[in-house]
Amino acid sequence: MSPPVLEATGLGVRYRRGWALRDCSLAVPAGRVAALVGPNGAGKTTLMHAAVGLLAPAKGSVVVRGQVAFVAQDKPLYESFTVAEMLAFGRRTNLRWDERAALERLAGLGIPLERKVGRLSGGQQAQVALTIALARTPDLLVLDEPLANLDPVARHDVMRAIMAEVAEHGLSVLLSSHVVSDLEDTCDWLVVLHGGRLQVSGDIEELLAGHLVLTGPAEPAGELMDRSHVVSASRTGRQASLLVRGEPVLDPRWHARRPGLDELVMGYLRSPESAALPSLAGVRR
Repeated sequence: MSPPVLEATGLGVRYRRGWALRDCSLAVPAGRVAALVGPNGAGKTTLMHAAVGLLAPAKGSVVVRGQVAFVAQDKPLYESFTVAEMLAFGRRTNLRWDERAALERLAGLGIPLERKVGRLSGGQQAQVALTIALARTPDLLVLDEPLANLDPVARHDVMRAIMAEVAEHGLSVLLSSHVVSDLEDTCDWLVVLHGGRLQVSGDIEELLAGHLVLTGPAEPAGELMDRSHVVSASRTGRQASLLVRGEPVLDPRWHARRPGLDELVMGYLRSPESAALPSLAGVRR
């Protein structure tokens, strides 16, 4: 088995106002498209900046194996440059550079080389930034909110381009978002952060298969919570809904089903104390 493309061990990053990341340990296997999910301020950008070397950790370590390319949330491009000048800039500042692939990609997208970046649409600017990142022929592509401020068509086109690169080159991707629906059909690995702490990390299919959503009468819910690994719980009148890890023994009054990705993520985000529990178990609400 090949080593993880990204591995963090006890990672901690501190700003003046406090810890942005604390005791974060995770590993993303090579060849995966990993969704990094969490609310604003969860530590997603901090983790990415530490991974690509833009931040020095105060504690622990983070290792990326292979070449990495990073596209920041604001898709930094020189608006006064033409697209051709942006490519020339990339070529001169990177030791690994695939000019032919970049030109072919932009031609396929119908983006004129002579046009100034500032006159491109938001979707076209995102594609240019992605093209420059891919021209570095990375082993890991790190994308911080690449779909932010894009219309639905542009969002679809950018995600389709990313998946095409994954399929053709076996690229590993770490993609951050706080909108789970953007990632549901494309990502196969999940990392959830909340309040600077890791909530859960793993293969999405395995995580979904390892959890249940239970609905039933609120009265016996306390007993179930005492003997099950409950991630989160809510109550509406006489009915309770629980997200649990594992396969608890249930009485006939409980209805069980597998969660969707959004339910799984929201369950962990609603229980920030679960980050302190290595087993991700025993969370009470």
